[in-house]
Amino acid sequence: MCFGPKVLKAQDVYLSIPENNIFNRVEFTSVPTRLMTNANRTNWDYTFFGFGPIAPTFTSTSGQSFTHSSSLSTLPGSVLLWQLESMGGQLPSVGFSGSLPGYQFFTTSSVKWFEPPSTGFGGGFNRGNINFTFKIPASQFTANAFRAGNYSMDITQNYNDFTPRNFKTILVISPSIRWVTTSLTKYIEVSSLNDYRSTSTRVWDLGNTEIAHTVDFNFWAKAAANTVQFTSSKGVPGTRNIANIKLGSNGPSLTTKALSANYQNFSAGNLNVVEGNRSSFIPELYVSADDFKNYFFEAGTYTFELNLNARSTDNTINSLQNTAVQLKVLPRSEITIPSSGRNVNFNFNTAALYANGQTQIIPNQITLSNNESFELYVKSDENYFKKGGLQTNINSNIMQIGIDGSSVNAPLSKTPQKILFDGTPVLDRQLNVRYTVLPADAQSLVGKENSTYSINVYYSFTAI
Repeated sequence: MCFGPKVLKAQDVYLSIPENNIFNRVEFTSVPTRLMTNANRTNWDYTFFGFGPIAPTFTSTSGQSFTHSSSLSTLPGSVLLWQLESMGGQLPSVGFSGSLPGYQFFTTSSVKWFEPPSTGFGGGFNRGNINFTFKIPASQFTANAFRAGNYSMDITQNYNDFTPRNFKTILVISPSIRWVTTSLTKYIEVSSLNDYRSTSTRVWDLGNTEIAHTVDFNFWAKAAANTVQFTSSKGVPGTRNIANIKLGSNGPSLTTKALSANYQNFSAGNLNVVEGNRSSFIPELYVSADDFKNYFFEAGTYTFELNLNARSTDNTINSLQNTAVQLKVLPRSEITIPSSGRNVNFNFNTAALYANGQTQIIPNQITLSNNESFELYVKSDENYFKKGGLQTNINSNIMQIGIDGSSVNAPLSKTPQKILFDGTPVLDRQLNVRYTVLPADAQSLVGKENSTYSINVYYSFTAI
């Protein structure tokens, strides 16, 4: 993209450098730009005895660098290249042994901007504007920090008849902030109950954030609302407090704070203009292990929106970006029975046991986890007990099963029987299981062959 300068004063040349070139690190090339005017002459100066032409030159009288008008920032003179474009509308004649130098830059030494022919036979030049083309190579945008404001260098030239004899070359950098990377959505999926058993803080990065800027800025953020919107796996809506989620970064760029619906400055310090004019960091979301288990355990989708704002330190400009965050917790359930609780033995070896029946409570026999509302069922693999692998006539329903503390006693059968109603999402809940053979059922065993009879019992969930 080519942009022309704006000559505001006769002695000063202003070159406005577009932010697109700075931020995208693309070479800047100006349109032909007037530096001087020649109203009278058409030929070069010669040395005292006419032994050769005097080459026109530029010399910096303010040093090797462009200096910033309001800060200590500088840019090397080599950042800006220039070359003669025309004199009075066309390039001067190179005649015999004259030449047009390539692109050069201002220094404290005299730099020739044209090499006149060695003899007068090569011709001269036209009256009128003396125009130059300026360039800033792409590599200079990567290697230097371009701070908003004016960078100037004082230049003198050696031809009295060209005006002005002295002028400033000024690079104009506009204040600007722009998001280079856009993370408009963040999807997080939780698919294991083990995530909730961890004692570590949950951390999710929002991806690399890169912000281009010509001014120092701070990173401000807020949530769009005070609540996280929740929809359970069964479509039931709810909310969670947004303050359960904190925002920070994986490095020193940001401080860690709880989110709220009000903007907060998360910067650990000002994010200053740096080489390449880009600052990058990785924002992260944090939820403590306890809050994760207490507030984000239920299966469903949790959503909220982050409003991010890169705001200049003087609060004059800013650049906004929104990121929609979705945390999806997949339905997960688990029943575990320790090896010590996998065999339940009833011994009928006294008359009292046949007369009165038996009840056994197996402490902590079942550990269950379910992140949906649920019901717990029990069933057997057959409707009759087996002896030595063969079916007997002892019906499975002589055994009743329930949860200690509950009045429910379900006769055992191949048809699943409900033993726990309206269970709410829970992690690693331990249950004491009650097994009962009522007196009447125990008495039905009188006369049975003295042996071991067995049946397999299964526990299962149904989501509600």
